[in-house]
Amino acid sequence: MDTGTVTPTLITQLRALHQLTRTEAQIARVRTAQARTDAVRRELEENAANADRRSTRIARELSAVGGVPDVVTPAIGRVLAFVKATVEQGQPLDEVLLGDLTLEHQLRDRAVYVRTLARRAGRTSTEQLADDLVTAHEATVEWLTTVLAEEAIGGVTALEPTPLQRVAGGVNRVVGLPTRFAIERFNQAVAAVQRTGEQAKEVAGDVVGTVTRLGSDAGEVVTAGRDAALGRAEKVARREGSDGAAQVMHDTRRNLGSLKASELPIPHYEEMTAQDAIAAIRKLTAVDDVTAVVAFEENHKNRSGVVSAAQTHVASLAKDVAGV
Repeated sequence: MDTGTVTPTLITQLRALHQLTRTEAQIARVRTAQARTDAVRRELEENAANADRRSTRIARELSAVGGVPDVVTPAIGRVLAFVKATVEQGQPLDEVLLGDLTLEHQLRDRAVYVRTLARRAGRTSTEQLADDLVTAHEATVEWLTTVLAEEAIGGVTALEPTPLQRVAGGVNRVVGLPTRFAIERFNQAVAAVQRTGEQAKEVAGDVVGTVTRLGSDAGEVVTAGRDAALGRAEKVARREGSDGAAQVMHDTRRNLGSLKASELPIPHYEEMTAQDAIAAIRKLTAVDDVTAVVAFEENHKNRSGVVSAAQTHVASLAKDVAGV
């Protein structure tokens, strides 16, 4: 690239960074509604504020380089964020997070490019800005990678799916078993149970019938019936020697928070204070165990400090798995 074309290219890239950063700020604000805990919500609010500051700083540098002030970009950023938030409602949470990660990678890579351009143009202030942008986006990439790892290992994620994303992702834990989960997992369960005799098959049919009724007006009654049916199905499957089907039922009960206190991996958990519960959760090394405890906690006392500590613990386990 000729030195004469460096500045125009630099201006173009700064404009792109400005627009994408405005979009990033708006998306961070959308994500605050999906924060599982107050700590995550505060972190996302701070991320949005930091993105606003980065946007302002980019705009100043753009003017300093000789770019014309852009009054359209902020509006474009808001529109893009709105469109993204609308479209992603039909996507499972992991796809939404991958979209966010793609944006952060693009921001980081453009910042690296701007740093190189600024160095060649001899613009120290632009180079320093680019350095700071790279650092900020690398941190966000790591955070999003960790959240994706939490999702992948079945742990308690920092972000919760919206109701529509629950359905799309097959992880609905509010009103009952999700459609996709029911189709995939219960087909497997029924196929296994059919080999254990007519009694187990009838129980599986009761469970599927309960799943079909989820979301009706009698929500609490259905939930109780669902939990009872799942518990009964698990007992029958184990008695008949169908361990695979029994495990499907048990995993479903665990993820729905339907396990009894006596089934939790922490003895006498329901009697613990928040401080004791947090200490006990931090000793757990299996993600499934943490998930079971958090699901139980959210369906009973729902102590925010306990849930937040559990999510942080899962994040640590997920980082080890993801290698970040």
